[in-house]
Amino acid sequence: MYWLATRNVAVSIPRWRSLALLLRCPLHKCASFNPSPFLLQRQFGRVHCFKDQKILRGTARKFKASNKGLDDKDLSHIVWWKERLQLCRKPSTFNLVKRLVYSNLLGLDVNLKNGSLKEGTLNWEILQFKSKFPREVLLCRVGDFYEAIGIDACILVEYAGLNPFGGLRSDSIPRAGCPVVNLRQTLDDLTHNGYSVCIVEEVQGPAQARSRKGRFISGHAHPGSPYVFGLVGLDHDLDFPEPMPVFGISRSARGYCITLVLETMKTYSLEDGLTEEALVTKLRTCQYHHLFLHSSLKDNASAFHQIEALAGTCRWGEFGAGGLLWGECTARHFEWFEGNPVTELLCKVKELYGLDDEVTFRNVTVPSENRPRPLHLGTATQIGAIPTEGIPCLLKVLLPSNCTGLPALYIRDLLLKPPAYEIASTIQATCKLMSSINCSIPEFTCVSSAKLVKLLELREANHIEFCRIKNVADDVLHMHRSIDLREILKLLMDPTWVATGLKIDFDTLVNECEWVSDRIGQMIFLDGENDQKISSYANIPGEFFEDMESSWRGRVKTIHIEEEVAEVERAAEALSSVVTEDFLPIVSRVKATSAPLGGPKGEILYAREHEAVWFKGKRFAPAVWAGTPGEEQIKQLKPALDSKGRKVGEEWFTTMKVEGALTRYHDAGAKAKARVLELLRELSSELQTKINILVFASMLLVIAKALFAHVSEGRRRKWVFPTLTGLGCSKGGESPDETKGMKIIGLTPYWFDVSEGCAVHNTVDMQLLFLLTGPNGGGKSSLLRSICAVALLGICGFMVPAESALIPQFDSIMLHMKSYDSPADGKSSFQVEMSEIRSIISGTTSRSLVLVDEICRGTETAKGTCIAGSIVETLDEIGCLGIISTHLHGIFTLPLYTKNTIYKAMGTEYVDGQTKPNWKLVDGICRESLAFETAKKEGVAEEIIQRAEELYSSVYAEEVSSGRVDRLVQVGSEGAELQSNMTQAVSLNHKTRPTNRMEVLQKDVERAATLIFQRKLIELYKQKNTSELPVLNCVAIAAREQPPPSTIGASCVYVMFRPDKKLYIGETDDLDGRVRSHRSKDGMKNASFLYFTVPGKSIARQLETLLINQLSSQGFSLANLADGKHQNFGTSSLSLDSITVA
Repeated sequence: MYWLATRNVAVSIPRWRSLALLLRCPLHKCASFNPSPFLLQRQFGRVHCFKDQKILRGTARKFKASNKGLDDKDLSHIVWWKERLQLCRKPSTFNLVKRLVYSNLLGLDVNLKNGSLKEGTLNWEILQFKSKFPREVLLCRVGDFYEAIGIDACILVEYAGLNPFGGLRSDSIPRAGCPVVNLRQTLDDLTHNGYSVCIVEEVQGPAQARSRKGRFISGHAHPGSPYVFGLVGLDHDLDFPEPMPVFGISRSARGYCITLVLETMKTYSLEDGLTEEALVTKLRTCQYHHLFLHSSLKDNASAFHQIEALAGTCRWGEFGAGGLLWGECTARHFEWFEGNPVTELLCKVKELYGLDDEVTFRNVTVPSENRPRPLHLGTATQIGAIPTEGIPCLLKVLLPSNCTGLPALYIRDLLLKPPAYEIASTIQATCKLMSSINCSIPEFTCVSSAKLVKLLELREANHIEFCRIKNVADDVLHMHRSIDLREILKLLMDPTWVATGLKIDFDTLVNECEWVSDRIGQMIFLDGENDQKISSYANIPGEFFEDMESSWRGRVKTIHIEEEVAEVERAAEALSSVVTEDFLPIVSRVKATSAPLGGPKGEILYAREHEAVWFKGKRFAPAVWAGTPGEEQIKQLKPALDSKGRKVGEEWFTTMKVEGALTRYHDAGAKAKARVLELLRELSSELQTKINILVFASMLLVIAKALFAHVSEGRRRKWVFPTLTGLGCSKGGESPDETKGMKIIGLTPYWFDVSEGCAVHNTVDMQLLFLLTGPNGGGKSSLLRSICAVALLGICGFMVPAESALIPQFDSIMLHMKSYDSPADGKSSFQVEMSEIRSIISGTTSRSLVLVDEICRGTETAKGTCIAGSIVETLDEIGCLGIISTHLHGIFTLPLYTKNTIYKAMGTEYVDGQTKPNWKLVDGICRESLAFETAKKEGVAEEIIQRAEELYSSVYAEEVSSGRVDRLVQVGSEGAELQSNMTQAVSLNHKTRPTNRMEVLQKDVERAATLIFQRKLIELYKQKNTSELPVLNCVAIAAREQPPPSTIGASCVYVMFRPDKKLYIGETDDLDGRVRSHRSKDGMKNASFLYFTVPGKSIARQLETLLINQLSSQGFSLANLADGKHQNFGTSSLSLDSITVA
């Protein structure tokens, strides 16, 4: 299952309105609106988006009085479309809307030109299709165009950038459309704006005279689910966007519940016990297709009863329960539903997507016991888990820049909804193993699970997709067959279960992947096979056969289409023979006739538009028929005709025999293509029975790629694995156990690259609540962000930016930074802050980490100080870990009742008579804000600062004279120095017996290079008078494999095996980047490598030069032989007879 569908982002604090708008799906640009009491007042009186059933029923009675042919369902659909037409802004769309009459689902005025809905007309046929999917834009194939009429034409003009047919003439119904070649772009435009599209295709082939072509619904395009009809016959891939679920919100005894249904995957999942803030945050951060609200929202909250009484101005409670959710929903389109929240929602989904009642949905809900609560929106944005302008992006430092797509989405999802302690421990154990292996790793083919399900279900998977599916299975088998990777594969089973909701046995996964790989290998024509060549004859243009046969050759193995291929080859040979017989004598005659100007012309050409090979010429007929060569063939020529029987041109000619041979060849090609498509569809049906295995395997590889990429980037940044400690649940007022403390040594901001230096290291030993003070620019906010990031990364099982860390399993991590006002909600910045503080306190336990930056800064100082003090007392009583930073120094004079709170400060130091921050965390209180210095640094006028100092001295003279600015003691830590001992050994990887020339070459190079390096290292280490010798590992990197993370920062000498059997030898400290660089060049995509990890770049350079010269002298062909002359060593001949390898 596609990860986003089952494990959607859930966060729990509403943030600024502007951010919410940025995070929303483009769907809401057209699918949401602010209800207006005057909406649709002219035609319908008062209609309110199904939000007021009483008003809707009244509207229905009025409307049905004048439109007796419409039932209640049709009426609701028309109202639905009317609401969306109100959002249109283009003048051309306005003009089209004026011509609509809402007496039918198409909005056609039968009195206008081309508006007839009589049975048998095209309009009537389109109306029948529209009635099956009334809330989808309907595009009907008419010749070389896809056309829309009525309401659908208005939507096309507004959102797809198309012009109406017939211009803006007012006597015709609205019509619009796009050429066949532009269908994909039109569908993308419509789905991007939140619309679903139903596509009606014509039955291809000749039709009877004066009869309309048959039409059928070929498929649908939804937001997050593209149109795939015909993909099985194409030779290119189709990008799949993230699937968008249908949301259903209800309320239970545990709190709010959200049900997510994914039509593409035929799955649903539930999240219960959510707070209102968590629910609103989920709405703001997740993309969805449709939103349904259950009647329990009104029944279970007294404030919701206001909806019936207040009608168009209801607020579900201005304050308290329900108010926040109502404020969010008023900006979106939604529908009410009743009954069982799950069963009825699934019925709504089936109705929405036109699914049969027999279709079943699988529950993929994973138990969430002991799982930390999802991140608050404020926390996620302030550490960059959700990219936010001005905030360092956490995702960008967790993965290399080249790791994007599904792996990055998985990492983001895990950060926003941290896993349970057991899964986090498993992820960390997996990452540790990944960091230590030395063998090559697969490329980890990443395929969208939603794409797999849809293509196999609709039997539209083409040969490209089958090759990709085989790669998925082969990557899993690669890991299983490797001793080093097998344990990693086993560890990945549980995280994959959490991500997909599928519980698959390990042996079952391996066995089924073997079956899938073998079955696809038996059927599909794979890379490297060359038993299907395009037909080729000297007298027929090669482009003809290329165009005719490339649509079916190279898809399936020849053994499955032997009869069809044989018939095509016979037909091609017959065509060549006939062309030679009928056209070649004429061409020879033309060539034999020479004239300076105006002479005869003639040649055999490919008429691509007509898919034919014809003779094209002029002035080739003889003036006098004398029985010369070619005259008989000229007499047989006739004008070439197109498919409609019209003459193509004056210069194109054919013969009866050539036309018969062309017909035979096309028929044979059509049969071959039909057979290939039939086989591909049969294979889709076979693999659909293994869909759970394929979904599980594809998600497993996504996770594997994400974790390998994270480990590689973590090693490059010199991050470490923290120690995770589980927590027992504390009951009542019991004190939390001693294992809950968090200790981070050598903490650095996550956005700094430690490998580049310049980062200040801090040690945080947190057993209690910190009350933090410090100057402006002293690093308080950075410290809070850094601690939050380390804690979050730790409980997710990732590496952290520190020298060492001990992190407990928090049940929630909450970070509150600065607040802004929210005019859309009518709240000041202080109101927003208090709302968020309320949410934080209500969700805090003794196992929580709470980080609040500069509390209560948005109100009057005295009362703000007292509120801050009361909040500190509350958190102190709860017993959570955390930091409250403040500039409200009056808090230290309040009679606070605290027992778990200590004072910490950001240190300062005196340099050249000035106080400057040193960004170190120390014990104590800092009352020096450095406000004047900060203002001066930012360019505030000198006279303003001088006057401020005078005012400060006059008002706060007593505090200044008493010298209450604390002197702080700096603390530091020294890092431990790691030493590594090398043992004298040579370790060779045991490979399977060579089976081809390339494998033999690799074995020869591996043996020779190992012996050369061993001899050189012995010589070098004798010069150093040491008996220690480094372990020398030779590791192979085959095609579709990549170096392990252990090569990050290590000096390596490598050998690349080029397709021309030449060797390229190099050295690098970035083997992964060098391999990608080599493979990016033409013809090098599947290049394989051998590499040796050696102690230091200096030795690597010596060994590189030595290996170039020695392998060349032994007869190996090198592509970079000149590089062996760059240095003055390595040119002497070595005798290898005296060296033995264990």
